[in-house]
Amino acid sequence: MTTPAARRWEPVIGLEIHVQLRTRTKLFCRDIAEFGAEPNTHVCPVCLGLPGALDAAAADGVLQPVRIRRIHLEEDAGKSIHDRFAGRTAVDLNRAGVPLIEIVTDPDLRSPAHARDFLGRLKLTLQYLDVSDCDMEKGSLRVDANVSVRPAGVARLGTKTEIKNMNSFANVEQAITFEIDRQIRQLESGQDVVHETLLWDAGRGEARPMRSKEESHDYRYFPEPDLPPLVVSAERIERVRAGLPELPAERARRFCEAWGLPEYDAGVLTASIELADYFEAVAQASADAKAASNWVMTDVLGWLNQRSLEVRDFPVDAGRLAGLIGLVGSGEISSSIARRVFARMTEGPEQAAAIVEAEGWTQIRDDAQIAAWVDEVFAAHPDEVARLRDGEEKLLPFLMGQVMKRSRGKADPRLATEVIRERLG
Repeated sequence: MTTPAARRWEPVIGLEIHVQLRTRTKLFCRDIAEFGAEPNTHVCPVCLGLPGALDAAAADGVLQPVRIRRIHLEEDAGKSIHDRFAGRTAVDLNRAGVPLIEIVTDPDLRSPAHARDFLGRLKLTLQYLDVSDCDMEKGSLRVDANVSVRPAGVARLGTKTEIKNMNSFANVEQAITFEIDRQIRQLESGQDVVHETLLWDAGRGEARPMRSKEESHDYRYFPEPDLPPLVVSAERIERVRAGLPELPAERARRFCEAWGLPEYDAGVLTASIELADYFEAVAQASADAKAASNWVMTDVLGWLNQRSLEVRDFPVDAGRLAGLIGLVGSGEISSSIARRVFARMTEGPEQAAAIVEAEGWTQIRDDAQIAAWVDEVFAAHPDEVARLRDGEEKLLPFLMGQVMKRSRGKADPRLATEVIRERLG
């Protein structure tokens, strides 16, 4: 809940995102850029000896609708290890020299939720471009947040702090929320906000001071004399742009236009390249995009989420799932039987049709047999039948469910509904 004090202040948030590029080697040497290797085994004089350099930058971009102040290429540094030796800090320089891009936004974000949503969009875009795996647990994507508050309606920026050590988007949102609340309390009590760097402690849910905040000139950047200016022609930029893959927003829009999907479905299905590719393969093979969307979003994602697996781990290929969708669409099996077939398909290589035939699960459309099941249900539930006759329509699904139960899911639901209506008179 937003407090009256919070409504008097406007948060101003900018992000600095470091993204490790998906390269086999480091930027200026042949050492392997590999996560998890023994400390200091992928190093050489080149990646250990380079001084700081003011790298080349691209500027003035935008990502829905946050302005990108600059993107520049730089080398990663070593990392401190605090749990290897008791009471001591070790340094691992394996990732020194690994290529990174730093993406710096303008202070256009106005809430912790806005920051988290932007990061999600940025990560998805980078993954679609295949420039990084963006794995925060491995340090492939790291985020620092610059946070300040100012009185609502005032244009002048307040004193900012920088928050580091956030290893998930949820932590980014929590840390920014904490810092906004802290700064508001500080200012409401008549104190000044100190320009400093803070470390986020996820376990305690608070940020603690690390050091006073440096300005850019404190880093003492200087041009690297061995790197001449790189001039990229407009023609080359256009060639690169033309070769870019379809980005998530474009793909979602195409799913709506070409496949006739609702915006919600398109958003879910483009949440990863693998999921979007799988859906599209199922839709093409089945020629029923909405059914493909429903099965992928509900059954496939449900199966994966229960097991914490990725789309690449799903054992049913697009063609087999399309075969199952076809059986439902043609009326050969009911949706309830289809779920049982789906479960069997995740356990082995069988096709849907083979499972249906082996189990005798083909949908029954015999009028006499369905009428017999309906009569049995009516006899077993006279009160519900009477209430349905009196207009209590919500009991129709109950009686249908009883018919399907007696038929072990094999009765044609459409015919069963017709027979129930006939029996009601």
